[in-house]
Amino acid sequence: MNTFTSFNRREFLRRSICGALGGVAATSALGQLGLVAAATRAKGMVFGDYKALVCIFLFGGNDSFNTVVPYSAAGYNVYAGSRPAMALSQSSIQANNLIAQAASGGLPGGLPSDGASYGLHPAMPELRTLFNDQHAAIVANVGTLLGPITQAQYQSNPALAPPQLFSHDDQANFWQTSRPDDANADGWGGRIADLLHTGNPNTQLPMTISLSGQALFQRGAAVDQYVMGSNGVEEIAYLNVYQNEPGIDAFNALHAQGVQAHRFERAYADANRRAIATYQMIDAALGVPDPLVTVFPNGSLGAQLRQVANLINARDALDMRRQVFFVGHGGFDTHDLQLTEQDRILGALSEGLAAFHAATVEMGIADQVTTFTASDFGRTVSTNGDGTDHGWGGHHFVLGGAVRGGRFYGTMPSLAQGGNPDDAGYGQIIPTTGVDQYAATLATWFGVAPGDLGTLFPRIGEYATSDLGFMA
Repeated sequence: MNTFTSFNRREFLRRSICGALGGVAATSALGQLGLVAAATRAKGMVFGDYKALVCIFLFGGNDSFNTVVPYSAAGYNVYAGSRPAMALSQSSIQANNLIAQAASGGLPGGLPSDGASYGLHPAMPELRTLFNDQHAAIVANVGTLLGPITQAQYQSNPALAPPQLFSHDDQANFWQTSRPDDANADGWGGRIADLLHTGNPNTQLPMTISLSGQALFQRGAAVDQYVMGSNGVEEIAYLNVYQNEPGIDAFNALHAQGVQAHRFERAYADANRRAIATYQMIDAALGVPDPLVTVFPNGSLGAQLRQVANLINARDALDMRRQVFFVGHGGFDTHDLQLTEQDRILGALSEGLAAFHAATVEMGIADQVTTFTASDFGRTVSTNGDGTDHGWGGHHFVLGGAVRGGRFYGTMPSLAQGGNPDDAGYGQIIPTTGVDQYAATLATWFGVAPGDLGTLFPRIGEYATSDLGFMA
C-alpha cells in the first residue's frame, strides 16, 4: 500500500467523521485538549481582550549566522575564518549594528551571552531599527529537540536527538509540531486553538488562518484551519458562473442539510456549507472597517502580511478575540546562491516585518499582536565553497509591542569551525533552546494557563524553564 495514499485516506476518514459529528473530534488524538475545551465552553468563558500570534515560516532553512553577525574584532575573526567565501564585510555589519539592552530587574534577556557586538545582515535596516527601538528581540540558537543535549551526548547516542536531522520536510514538520517524538502530531498552533477556541465569541470562523496553503502548524484535532489567499477569500467558482442558475440550484439541493443518506455524504455537504458560509462572512467583514493606510512592500510576503493585517483590522466585525495566523516566506535553501539570494529574501522579510508592525501601530494594537519567525533549521557554520548546507540550531526574531525587545535571549553559540563544543560534527550547531520553550513562551502570553503547558508540550518538563522571558 502506498504510504502517502494511506495517510491521506486515514486523515480524510478522521476529518469526515469529525465533521459528521458536528466538529467534535472522534479520535483519542484530542485527549485532554478536548476535555479542557469542553470545560471552557461549559464555564462560558470568553476572552475579554484581543491577541494574535503570527508565524512567519522561512521555508528552506535560513542561514541565521549570516543574518545575525558579530562585528567586534574577536567574534568577527572567528566568523570570517569559518566561512571565508561567505563572510559579510565587517563594516557592513557594524553599519547595521544592534544596540542591545542590558539585563535588568532580574529578568532573562540582555546583551549577547558571548560578550560580542552584533549587527544584522545589511539588507535588514528596518528590522535593525525595530530591534534598537525595543520592538523586536532575538532568540538564540533555537531548534528541534527531545530535550537538552550536549555534543558528547549526541555523538555517543544520536538517538537522543530528533530523527531525520537535516531533512527539510521532517525538520519543517517537527518545527511546526514541536513533537519530534510523534510523527502524527498536530501543529502547536492548532493545539493552542484546540485548547482556547471556545473563548472566541464567533465559533464559526476557525481561530487558525493560513495565508500559505494547508499548514501543519495550524492543524488541530478539534479545529480545522481556514486557508485563504493573499488577495482575499477563495470562493467556489462554480457558484459564480454567469447564467448557471440550474447548476447552482442542483448544487444547493445536493448540499442541503439532512438530504444525504450516508454519513460521509453528510460530512462532505456540511464541510461545503461551512466553507461557503465562512468565506461569505469573511468577505463581508473585510469591507466593514476603514482600509489601512500602511503601505506594504510588493511581493508574496508583503501581500500575505497585508491580508493578515486586514483580517486583524476586521476583528470586531468578525467577533474574534484570539487568532493564530500562518505566513510562508520561501527561498532559503540557497546553497551556492546564498550571497545574492539571501540579500533579496532577507530584505523582503525586513521590509515586511516593518510594514506589518506599522499596521498594528496604526490599529492601536501593537501590544496585542506578536509576530515570530520559524524555519526548517539553521545552516552550517562551515561552507561548501560559496554556500552553506543543512544545519540544526538557528536564531529567530520575535516582534511586537508586548515583546521585551532590544535584547538577546538564550545562549549564542561558537562559530568556530574546529574544536567547537557546539558543533554536532559537520558544522551543524546543536540547539540550546528547544522549540517547545519558544512555543510555550508564546502560548503563555496568548492565554494558555501554566498548568496546561504540559498538555500542549508533553516534553516541556525536560527543560529548566518553560518561559524564556521575551514576552512582557
